[in-house]
Amino acid sequence: MNAITVENLTKKLGDFTAVDSFSFDVKKAEIFGFLGANGAGKTTVIKMLCGLLTSTSGKATVAGFDINAQSESIKRNIGYMSQKFSLYEDLTVMENLNFFGGVYGLKNRVLKDRIDWAVEMAGLRGRTSSLTGPLPVGWKQRLALGCALLHRPQIVFLDEPTGGVDPLSRRRFWDLIHTLTDEGTTVFVTTHYLDEAEYCNTIMLIHAGKIVAGGSPRQLKTEHIRYPMLEVNCTDIIEALGELQQQDWVIESSVFGTLLHVSVGDEEKHRPLIKDVLSAKGIEVLRIDRIVPSLEDVFIHLVDRGSN
Repeated sequence: MNAITVENLTKKLGDFTAVDSFSFDVKKAEIFGFLGANGAGKTTVIKMLCGLLTSTSGKATVAGFDINAQSESIKRNIGYMSQKFSLYEDLTVMENLNFFGGVYGLKNRVLKDRIDWAVEMAGLRGRTSSLTGPLPVGWKQRLALGCALLHRPQIVFLDEPTGGVDPLSRRRFWDLIHTLTDEGTTVFVTTHYLDEAEYCNTIMLIHAGKIVAGGSPRQLKTEHIRYPMLEVNCTDIIEALGELQQQDWVIESSVFGTLLHVSVGDEEKHRPLIKDVLSAKGIEVLRIDRIVPSLEDVFIHLVDRGSN
């Protein structure tokens, strides 16, 4: 049985459709990711799956329970970590852990053992009497995860869990997520960081309330862009982008950091043309390499295709 099953799930807010007929399955003990910009509908889906918001139509089960009819049963079997970490900043670390443990019905020895685990996991040994508010963001993040996992939920929902967190803390956080799935926990995470999506077993690309594609990172990068993609390192990439976008043999082009990603129909024929076009405008081409498309390339390709 899947951990989560969703069929044609829809949420309308007045005349606005925030979530438009989502269908997907989440396997047990996998990292399942929603990737999309802010406002794409990711948080609305999570709130419905957590039993915090009723759907307009469609159906879904989480841990075997219906999201609309059995929301209280769902809440007992999941952990939820929101974008703001859901911590009480005027309480100490230990007071937060005791409070959330009490909410989940943990008592006595069980509560103590789980708090000890959470403190160790979060790297907060010796900090349990510290106020939560002044803690570094990365520590708050791990504390919030510990609070969400005190009751050993089957499934944990992480809504934009690394926003505002430094790169080192983000990496450590993802190491913790992999440890959780190795131990059998299903992780459902939303993010707008494309590099983070690479850590997921399955990704759904979300745009404007719709699923535009889904699959493993490898599937998404190999199945949706079937023409050659070239990475161009050159001077003045903005002017270079404008010049290449005027060429009818360029299928797609975009800025990727300090480089250009350019899709063409025939690599052998069009690789030298890129250099010729840019050189004619005084733009020096330092390197042109064939690459595997990134998730960002795939996302841009699918969104552009959907809007045309």
